[in-house]
Amino acid sequence: MPGEDAGDDRTDERYQDLVDELVGAAGVTPPRGGGGFGRSALRFQGRIFAMLVRGRLVVKLPAERVGELIEAGDGVRFDANKGTPMKEWLSLDPDSGRDWLELAREALDFARSR
Repeated sequence: MPGEDAGDDRTDERYQDLVDELVGAAGVTPPRGGGGFGRSALRFQGRIFAMLVRGRLVVKLPAERVGELIEAGDGVRFDANKGTPMKEWLSLDPDSGRDWLELAREALDFARSR
């Protein structure tokens, strides 16, 4: 049975490249692995800022930025299966041309600003 972060091999590799690039930054910790929510998540000082969920990149950004990206057709608000989309979380459309690393860096900058 696929896990929360299940995707195809290309998606998994793309996310792993992103992890490898960001994990050396101050305060950033790699995914914990194992089971449960957030096992694929990159964290800044313990707080999730990017993760792979159901084969989609999910990032935490300012609500206004999430709205802009949705209006541009790049994704939807992330819903952690609780029925309520989260205003500061974007689930990137797999067909979006947005650069994953760029979005993850933007999310990391947002995490640092909080």
